[in-house]
Amino acid sequence: MQSKLFSPLQIRDVVIRNRIALSPMLTYSAVNGHASDWHFAHYAKYAVGGVGLVMVESTKVDPRGCTTPSDLGLWKDEFIPQMQRITSFVKSYGATVGIQLGHSGIKARNSVPWKGRAPLDASQKGVDHGEEWELIGPSAISLSSKAALPRAMTIKDIQEQIECWGKAAERADRAGYDVLELHGAHGYLTHQFLSATTNLRTDEYGGTPEKRMRFAIEVVERVRQSWPHNKPLFYRTSAVDEVGWTIEDSINLAKVLKAKGVDVFDCSSGGMSEKSAVLSPVKPSYGYQVPYSEKIRHGADIMTMAVGLIIHADQAESILQKGQADIVAIGREMLHNPNWALDAASKLGQDNPFGTVPDSYAYWLEKRAGIGFGERSSTWLKGIDAPHV
Repeated sequence: MQSKLFSPLQIRDVVIRNRIALSPMLTYSAVNGHASDWHFAHYAKYAVGGVGLVMVESTKVDPRGCTTPSDLGLWKDEFIPQMQRITSFVKSYGATVGIQLGHSGIKARNSVPWKGRAPLDASQKGVDHGEEWELIGPSAISLSSKAALPRAMTIKDIQEQIECWGKAAERADRAGYDVLELHGAHGYLTHQFLSATTNLRTDEYGGTPEKRMRFAIEVVERVRQSWPHNKPLFYRTSAVDEVGWTIEDSINLAKVLKAKGVDVFDCSSGGMSEKSAVLSPVKPSYGYQVPYSEKIRHGADIMTMAVGLIIHADQAESILQKGQADIVAIGREMLHNPNWALDAASKLGQDNPFGTVPDSYAYWLEKRAGIGFGERSSTWLKGIDAPHV
């Protein structure tokens, strides 16, 4: 059986070499929004390791939208050169490179996770130039009992934020990214507008499901003005959440956003609980979010990316063969094994599995696997004519 995991995928004019994506995972390692050598080293190893689509973590379109003081930013041109260094290297090793744009809204202004992810108080200066770090959202509602009350956005605020997304998309293109993903999941700003729990507005951006979708729609429309037509646009969704958003809602949203220019729905879940940034209403188990991807893929007739404890090569292959997704995104397992793609190619019996990595790695890894030693390797194994060390 031909491996679907290692078949190329064309979306618009971009061809991804295989169906393996690095899931966008926050590393909380930026300084005043700037990428550093850490980010270069972090993303470079996945391109070298054979990943098809290397997705850079949630990068904020506005300093007020940073989850922590250590989030990446793309709200000004000064961020572009460091990003270009990353994209140039990743593409030079055959991978496609994408970036996720986001805004945390009422979930902004927290310490980093290993310091408790605790809400920071109003004395905390902002990420950019130490200005006041104001919390804004669709309504003056906090998701956390410990967090400060945000300010409800005015129509002018909404329009300005939509423009921030458009300008960030321009910069992403100039920085050399091939794929752009809009973060509409996990209780962050776009999800806050979609949810009847966090959006109590009575104007054109709240009330009915159609009005609550308006912010997401207008962000996509504005981004598509700046993001080249020949480049793919992804949208990350919480397919279901803990407070009433349903799979049917996600299917309806996917249909609308597909018509506006979204190519792929990245299907996660949850995030509307103060207990966790991405707490799912379903108990995590292998592939626990894959059914959401399958339902949205068929219900909205749109390509999807599946995430959520996708660990094993045969598991990933099965998801694609069953038509449950078009791409699989690997997160923490990829952190554990940056050469996951090579490992998967070997386990799935791909011809020349070492072709997934550069020659300078493949040469030695073939030897590690016992390939190319010939008769001499068998004598070494028997302890005969063994080399002196």
